[in-house]
Amino acid sequence: MALRVIGAGLGRTGTMSLKVALEKLGFTPCYHMAELVASEDGHWRWLDVLNGKASWDTIFEGFLATTDYPACNYWRELAGHYPDAKVVLTVRDPDAWFDSVNATILSDTIFELIKRAPPHVHEFFQRQKNADFLEQNHNDRAAMTDYFRRHNREVIEGIAADRLLVYEVAQGWEPLCEFLGLPIPDEPFPRVNERAELESIIEADAASGADFAATQEDARQLVQKLREI
Repeated sequence: MALRVIGAGLGRTGTMSLKVALEKLGFTPCYHMAELVASEDGHWRWLDVLNGKASWDTIFEGFLATTDYPACNYWRELAGHYPDAKVVLTVRDPDAWFDSVNATILSDTIFELIKRAPPHVHEFFQRQKNADFLEQNHNDRAAMTDYFRRHNREVIEGIAADRLLVYEVAQGWEPLCEFLGLPIPDEPFPRVNERAELESIIEADAASGADFAATQEDARQLVQKLREI
């Protein structure tokens, strides 16, 4: 089994909505950071990548698509390893993206939660591409929006136009289905992982002092919830 769709968009560009949409289109399951956190060995597998022993087929065993972190940081490598896969770059207004990540996945609270994680999980986050830059600049709007624009530009310049869809999830089913050569489902496009809900979850985890096992269980419940949408 090989990946058929590679999501190259950074987190908080509608990657979870895209995950659900792709699964509804038959690319089941679709990898996402939630899947990684929910797994027992996902962080260890990614540490192999960071240690120069990447086995993409092992990382994505059983998956037909991927969106979100950490895979979006490896879009170039994945596009080379899976030459028949199509690439979807989810985008949004850079300032809106900054406001979202600064309040959620790159907030001060998240960096504090990462420090409380088990050593191998902490190492995984500390060694991600651009980890030092993001930790040092996550509150700097100018630096972060420039980073966001550069990432998108590199994808657009690095993937052949006929293989790439630059996509806003607000556009719904039509451009995505046309790109993938599939009929449009007779149901609304999924809208999930709204900012307010994610902020609430993060703050609750921080306030409760929850350990990583509790975070894993939350992720497992989220993955199951997404499959039922």
